[in-house]
Amino acid sequence: MLRKGWNAVILGLLLIQGCAEPLPPLHTFSGFAQGTTYHISYWSPQALDEAQITAEVEKVFLDLDKTLSNYRPDSLIEQFNANASTDAQPVGEELVALVKIAQNVSALSQGCYDLTIKPLFELWGFMGDDLTIPDDATLQAALANVGMDKLQLVDDSHMSKKLPNLRVDVSSIAQGYSVEKISNALQAMGIQNYLVEIGGELKALGSKPDGKAWRIAVEKPLPGEQKMHKVVTLPKDSPMSVMTSGTYRHYFDVKGKRYSHILDARSGAPVSHDLVAVSVFNENPTIADAWSTALLCLGQEEGMKLADAEKLQVMFIQQQGTEFLESKTRALTMSTQVTIN
Repeated sequence: MLRKGWNAVILGLLLIQGCAEPLPPLHTFSGFAQGTTYHISYWSPQALDEAQITAEVEKVFLDLDKTLSNYRPDSLIEQFNANASTDAQPVGEELVALVKIAQNVSALSQGCYDLTIKPLFELWGFMGDDLTIPDDATLQAALANVGMDKLQLVDDSHMSKKLPNLRVDVSSIAQGYSVEKISNALQAMGIQNYLVEIGGELKALGSKPDGKAWRIAVEKPLPGEQKMHKVVTLPKDSPMSVMTSGTYRHYFDVKGKRYSHILDARSGAPVSHDLVAVSVFNENPTIADAWSTALLCLGQEEGMKLADAEKLQVMFIQQQGTEFLESKTRALTMSTQVTIN
C-alpha cells in the first residue's frame, strides 16, 4: 500500500520577457528532505526576502520530520509505535488530523488502505533490499496486529492502541500533508503564485510571471526510465494538487513474478492486478495523497467504481503487456480545471 512513484517534472519555467514592463522574477530553490528531493518555484509582484522564505521552508521540513518520520526513533509517530501501552498517548493535533482522513479513506476502500500495515511492510522486506516471502502462519500472525479499527482517536491530540504491538506508518499520506504545509507557509508570507513539489507530489496556485498556467509532466510508469506520458495544465484561479502512486518504483522481481510495495491490508500481500499508476487531482494534497494509494490498492475496476462514487478527479494507468491503457473518472473527464494532453 505504500509508497509512491511517478515523479512529476516541472515544465515551462522559462520566462517570456515582454517588451513593456519587466516581468517579476521567478524564484526557485531545491533540496533534499524526507528521503527525496523537493523543488519550489514562486514569485510575487512585491519584493521578497528569498533567504527568509528558504529558511522558513527548511524549518517546516524539520518540524514535519519530528512529527511524521517513520525513520527517526524520536519522532512523535515512532514514539507512539514504540510504546506498548494501550493507554492514551499524546501525539499532537497534526497526527490525529491525518489519521481522521486516513480512517475515512480506509473505510471507503473496505480496508484495502490502512496506516497500520507497518509490520507487513517490514515482513515482506520492503524496508530493506531483499524480498522475504512469508509463509501463511507468519503472515496471519502479522495480520493479527493490523487494522485501522485497532487504532483509537481519544481526542484532538491523543491516540491509543487496542493492541500493544500496533504500529502506524503515515508515509502514504505524510508527503501530501507536507506539500500542504509548505504551500501554507508560502501563502502566510504573502506568496500567491507558487509550485511546490516533493518527491513528485505537488501543489500549484496562481500562474507563472508571464500569466501562463503552471504546466507539469507526468512520467510513463516504466521502471528505471523517465519518459513523459502526459502534460497537465493546472488552473490559474484556484489551488490544485497532483498526487500519484505507482507500483513500478519500489518492487522485487523473483522467479519471473513482480512483488510491488503496494500492500493490500486485507490479505497482507502485495497487489497483483495490472493497475500500475493512479494520479489524483484535488485542491487538498493530503486527501489526494491518501486516495492515490487507496485506489491503486483496489485496482482498476474497484478503484474506478469508488472514485466515481466519491466524485474524485482521477487518472488510472493499466499495463497490459507493453501497452499502457489510460482511463479517467467522470469528474476528471468533465473537469474545467485540469487539462491533460
